[in-house]
Amino acid sequence: MEPPSLLVAELGPTNTGKTWRAIERMLEHDTGMMGLPLRLLAREVYDRVTARVGEARVALVTGEEKRVPAYPSYWICTVEAMPVDEPVDFLAVDEIQLCAHRERGHVFTDRLLHARGRRETWFLGAEAMRPLLRELLPGVTFRRSERLSSLTSFGTKSLKSLPPRSAVVAFSTERVYELAQSLRQLRGGVAVVLGALSPRTRNAQVAMYQSGEVQYLVATDAIGMGLNLDLERVAFAGLSKFDGFEQRDLTLDELGQVAGRAGRHVQDGEFGTLTVAPELAPRVVSAIEGHRFPAVQRLVWRSVELDFESPRALLDSLSVAPSRELFNRVERADDFDALKAVAQDPEVLGLTTDPAVVELLWDVCRIPDFRKGMLGEHPRLIKELFLQLGKGNGRLRDDWLRWQVAPLDDLKGDLHTLTARLEAIRTWTYISHRSGWVNDAASWQQTTRAIEDALGDALHQRLVERFVQKSALVVRRRRVAATASAVGGPFAQLARLMDTGPSQEDFVQRLVRARGDELVIDGWGSISFEGEVLGKLVRGSDLLTPGVALVDADAWNGGQRVQLERRLAACARDVVAEAMGGFPAQALTAAGRAPPLRAIAWRFARGLGIVRSDAALLEQVRLLDRDSHRRLDELGVRQGARFFIVDKAATASALERRAMLTALFEERARPAGAPGAAVIRRDVMKVRDSVAWAYEWVGPVAVRIDALETILSSQKHRLDQAFLHLGIDAATGAWLVKQLKSS
Repeated sequence: MEPPSLLVAELGPTNTGKTWRAIERMLEHDTGMMGLPLRLLAREVYDRVTARVGEARVALVTGEEKRVPAYPSYWICTVEAMPVDEPVDFLAVDEIQLCAHRERGHVFTDRLLHARGRRETWFLGAEAMRPLLRELLPGVTFRRSERLSSLTSFGTKSLKSLPPRSAVVAFSTERVYELAQSLRQLRGGVAVVLGALSPRTRNAQVAMYQSGEVQYLVATDAIGMGLNLDLERVAFAGLSKFDGFEQRDLTLDELGQVAGRAGRHVQDGEFGTLTVAPELAPRVVSAIEGHRFPAVQRLVWRSVELDFESPRALLDSLSVAPSRELFNRVERADDFDALKAVAQDPEVLGLTTDPAVVELLWDVCRIPDFRKGMLGEHPRLIKELFLQLGKGNGRLRDDWLRWQVAPLDDLKGDLHTLTARLEAIRTWTYISHRSGWVNDAASWQQTTRAIEDALGDALHQRLVERFVQKSALVVRRRRVAATASAVGGPFAQLARLMDTGPSQEDFVQRLVRARGDELVIDGWGSISFEGEVLGKLVRGSDLLTPGVALVDADAWNGGQRVQLERRLAACARDVVAEAMGGFPAQALTAAGRAPPLRAIAWRFARGLGIVRSDAALLEQVRLLDRDSHRRLDELGVRQGARFFIVDKAATASALERRAMLTALFEERARPAGAPGAAVIRRDVMKVRDSVAWAYEWVGPVAVRIDALETILSSQKHRLDQAFLHLGIDAATGAWLVKQLKSS
């Protein structure tokens, strides 16, 4: 019987490294899953994880993006998109205090109550969740995370006196634009971050700030979660917000979440208000500085036991009251509102006579309302989608989809117009990822993503034009043009940044989204994308951790450089994984594994999937328990006469990767013929450690280890067939057999 999953609650304020520690712990397991509150944060964590273990082992799943390799070990998801039926050893949910969120809280509460890793489950979030977690999770282990830097109040400042590297936070789009315009006039330029922006636009705006092209940021409370910025201070331009229900004062924990974005890692931060806003009360300042916030009293809940007998029955099951006082039934949710709006429609009722069709209706109602109820369009769209899917072949008509999507492929208009189109195209990007609903899902995904990217770029351009003075734009253009002219080659096409043609940001985002097989790594370690060499693998601290170097790091701004380096690092990890045949050495050597398994996995990691069968290794194998033996068998570990070999580490492609990595680490050219030739003369091989190159010395020749084991394991009457398969002539084969018998 499997032991119960270890439950851990890692609680503390912002800037404590909670998410980083959860990532590290997840990678100590064979398999894992993390649920993040925002798709932008999910993408950032995905980039971090793939830079560690490669893209072949990591899936990214959000409502609008799915990158799932053939055999993922780790799943990085938004909380709503977590495939909780996927069995994993480790599971974590970040920002668990969102269980109390009025609209999204019921999803987080469901994950808290039901989502578990087989071996370990972590919930990350605010200290205010401790009392409820103690009550709901018997046996939970609490860990307190301390902030890495101090957070102090600066009191109040005017917009004019606000120092550089500051963020001004307002709570409506119009107010953000108003403050951004004022800072443009005072300081020359400002970046803007709103929740309605696409991740692409937000990344581009943040990159301007991070690289120092502008020194100020104006944002909504969208920066309070998921954006890691080099902010020295946060200034509130107001202390109330409209939350979709009413205009209300910000809660203490909301103020603390946003203020906590000031200061990163060990750099101290400041918070306060602008003179146009009320000054923070002393008790509020004290609470934020000391990270002391009221305990969460109740969580938002919704029943997961749904009745699909009819739309009315489904609505009733969704409206069931919680049985425990510490839960509040969700007041409002987009999916429930959509179902309620269409449930009485005669056409809908005419189709929903079967539970399977009612379940389809519910799936359609769960499409997010990215336009936030604008003019009642969402219920009308839900109805049309359901009627098409419920009739005919169960798929949306291509002509109707084109009619819906085509008007959004328009880059004209002001900030509000482009933002509205961005919100609308996100709906169709989401729908395109429901492959059972559309014909040629891959093509529709490409189409909607291209439109979203183009709109995001256009919106970024409008924001720059409006909130960065022309003199600053000229300096920026000259710097980019000079850089592109100086480096030439693959960057010559990027000289048109902010004018015409593909921009650097566009190129970087295409690279970030590209499939792993779209990046080409040649036999010398050069990494290319779209036919252009971006970087190369270089010697690292050991064979398993090759470094990466950009062809010209100065051609990119700070944010772009980080994205490029992470993507190239992911390529480097994929090369190592390919060389050892996908053997998950990092997971098997983690703390908590049985010592014999850890020792064996470490040997296989150092040997890239090929290890000499010596007395120490055989003793470790003898000490393995039954589960460890089974795990190694599943991973294709086979014992030969002289070596243990991971099956896939002996394929031609894996041996090619091994030769490239060894050549990089030993800083020498690969021996002529390696690794293709099964036999190479010693005077040609000229290496000190032949096993590093997957060869074994046999007298005056080196024999490739997989070939050696094939010969040793072949019966006498099958040797000729083995020699033919290995490309060894009969005379050489006979000589080898004689040498091996005598050795």
